[in-house]
Amino acid sequence: MNLELSPEIKFGLQFVHPTIMWILLALSLYAAYSGLQVQRTRNAQGEEKKQLIKGKFNNKHHQIGSIVLALMVIGSIGGMFVTYINNGKLFFGPHLIAGLGMTGLIAFSASLSPFMQKGANWARATHILLNFGILGLFVWQAFSGVEIVLRIISKA
Repeated sequence: MNLELSPEIKFGLQFVHPTIMWILLALSLYAAYSGLQVQRTRNAQGEEKKQLIKGKFNNKHHQIGSIVLALMVIGSIGGMFVTYINNGKLFFGPHLIAGLGMTGLIAFSASLSPFMQKGANWARATHILLNFGILGLFVWQAFSGVEIVLRIISKA
């Protein structure tokens, strides 16, 4: 596949994926925070529970989680697409493998939502473990991605 794009556009496209992913990392951290608040709400008593319920963390977590899922899938596909457009191939390495793994894991994690809504504690525990694993990989991805961006800039 050889898209006829100007060199400027091809160069600029290389920064869309990293930008989306850094925004996504921030959203993921907020999703983790709101998820922890959902857990606190579930376990709270009395006045503390009333205050936490007012924060509507359950709705926030569900909405942010949906955005995170969508951006993860779109960002992963977009990153591979731009790499292919600019290089005629994908670079098979740890960054790509971890990114694809994260994308699969986040889809699996999101698929547990109906079970969690029915009160399945196994699904909730699995969801939490998967998401913290993804978050750890994501932090590593962010730093390995910066190395890739620096290589792109140095070649310009």
